[in-house]
Amino acid sequence: MADGFEQMVDAALAFFPKLAANNSKEWFDPHKTHYKEAIAAPAGFFADLMAEDLARLTGKPHSPKVFRIYRDVRFSKDKTPLNTHLHVMWGPADKDALAPSWFWGLSPDYFILGMGVMGLQGESLTRYRGFVDSWGDGVQEALDGAAASVGATMSDWGPDPLKKVPKPYAADHPHAALLKRKALAVSAPMPGDWREAGGPQGVSGDGERVAARVGDV
Repeated sequence: MADGFEQMVDAALAFFPKLAANNSKEWFDPHKTHYKEAIAAPAGFFADLMAEDLARLTGKPHSPKVFRIYRDVRFSKDKTPLNTHLHVMWGPADKDALAPSWFWGLSPDYFILGMGVMGLQGESLTRYRGFVDSWGDGVQEALDGAAASVGATMSDWGPDPLKKVPKPYAADHPHAALLKRKALAVSAPMPGDWREAGGPQGVSGDGERVAARVGDV
């Protein structure tokens, strides 16, 4: 799979700039078979292999999801019909609202691996805010450590943050930015030696480094 993974990445990086310049059904239809065979099918295989690695890493089974290339444009000002990136996510099968998911993204502009809680709501959101209020210094310390060690940054995967600090917390709360969030995830660039590391083994190894740095959040 190491060669297959590398070929998938190279195929995607060659395909998506062309799609971005010709983002239409008319252009995509005659290229659909190439996309399915060179990118989508290997991505599904990669997703299944990584699900097994994440189960070993976390002790919990994970369900893989390869995101569709077709965009949902019903509520978007941008009506281009196709995504110009490849995204994969792995969610814990136990459906714990506060259990982190993992995600991997590839486009001409980024090549990342990340983890975090993507959609906090209801009781889980209340619990998250209470945790930030009490232990925000430790959360920020873990985030800073991940940034220093593996280049991890806060991810924009998940819902957009609130514009104001939610009640009952003060607007000048020392961790106001964290309290505004309805998702908490970080992502780090894939290491420059990913080809030498070898496909999913390299991705899972980088995942271990990310997890080690943010595991206390």
